[in-house]
Amino acid sequence: MESPEYLKISTASAMALGLKAGRFYRGASNPCINLLLTYQEGCYANCAYCGLARKRPGTYQEKSFINVAWPSFSLELLLNRMEERRLHTKRVCISMVTNPRANDDTVEVVGTFKKNMDLLPLSILISPTLIKNNDLMRFKEAGADMIGVAIDAATKELFEQYRGKGVRGPHRWEHYWNTLHEAIGIFGPRKVGAHLIVGLGETEQEMARTFQRIHDMGSLIHLFSFFAEPNSRLQGMASPPWDGYLRLQVARYLIEEGLSREERFTYDETYRIIHFGLSEDELTELVNTGLPFLTSGCPDSEGNVACNRPFGNCLPGPQQWNYPYLPNQEELSLIYRELGL
Repeated sequence: MESPEYLKISTASAMALGLKAGRFYRGASNPCINLLLTYQEGCYANCAYCGLARKRPGTYQEKSFINVAWPSFSLELLLNRMEERRLHTKRVCISMVTNPRANDDTVEVVGTFKKNMDLLPLSILISPTLIKNNDLMRFKEAGADMIGVAIDAATKELFEQYRGKGVRGPHRWEHYWNTLHEAIGIFGPRKVGAHLIVGLGETEQEMARTFQRIHDMGSLIHLFSFFAEPNSRLQGMASPPWDGYLRLQVARYLIEEGLSREERFTYDETYRIIHFGLSEDELTELVNTGLPFLTSGCPDSEGNVACNRPFGNCLPGPQQWNYPYLPNQEELSLIYRELGL
């Protein structure tokens, strides 16, 4: 049951395709089908926070990812289920793992999807450590329209500590940024998304400056909250404070929408954001839309977020680190309170 004939699928996506029973909190939907390459030997990387890390206990098939199980199904079955639910499926995302077979298998899987579901937008969350020569162009020619690059850490020091030499992992900071730049050149502006995880030890100022750097390069920003994976190296570390994550969601939205820039932000002595370069009325109006707090991910063909990863960063409830739907009045009231509005 290995790729390219088989793929893992997130629990939420399996529910969306009727492959797993369950209901979503507040009627949330999962319009992006998130898939993951699978191999008996698993991923060769050893990221400190990742459920798929090489040295995390258990076999690759047993390991969770983003705190949920990813069962394996045949590519043929997945295609059939997606065809049955074509009206509800808005995008597919193929996630690579750091495995020497992954590049060729990704090209084959993407090509199979495009042959059978040509009009469906398709993203690849690549493993930059594997990327060489013309791999990015191969992905585009196979049919991918967007690329994701999981930089994750806001600073080089944290990247090296948790993804590189600090954990005897293969990933290198400069290569990830060079790959991001190359992907933008091939796929075009706003056709690449850089993943960042809040809560690995960075300050709000460091994260906001990384937002601005990514935006100025022409990439989208896909924001995640740290959510400890059992038996990972960082299993005992808490999620970031909710108020801090909310501030960074606002910062990301303002930067990405061109409504402010990091240089206009003001910080306190602990590098927390205390002003976004907007009036309080402007900020309140923005918060009232709920838009900054939606999950940021690859869009559907109409420009709406498709990859909304329901409850991938936290448990369901009024207080969420990423909302897969617009917050209701109860949820907005909690957000207002945390932001001091």
